[in-house]
Amino acid sequence: MRRGAYVLSDAPSGKPELILIASGSEVALIVAAAERLQRDGIAVRCVSMPSWELFDALSQEERDAVLPPSVGARIAVKLGVSQGWDRYTGARGDMLGVEHIGASAPAAVVLREYGFTVDNVCARAKVLLAG
Repeated sequence: MRRGAYVLSDAPSGKPELILIASGSEVALIVAAAERLQRDGIAVRCVSMPSWELFDALSQEERDAVLPPSVGARIAVKLGVSQGWDRYTGARGDMLGVEHIGASAPAAVVLREYGFTVDNVCARAKVLLAG
């Protein structure tokens, strides 16, 4: 937490082709998606980013060690507004967030309807990698 973001899990080679980024309760989702994507032969790094402010205070070298500039395929997952996450996903990245409020249903239904599922994260990752 002191660094603001850290590599939670990495591609076996240490050279990811995709980075999944989340904080809080969304971390379990990206870890599950990474496990499935890695079974499909995709090298994935999961990054937990609980604090933008602490991460941004690190040196460029330290930030690049977590989010290598050479890996443009990135997806940030946040059960909230996506504003600001683009600075970490970059120009090629994708953001799974919620831009509106007001849904009322059991949590599992709302999450599924908003696309917060392993299937959706994996599908978005594959589209991103194909592009």
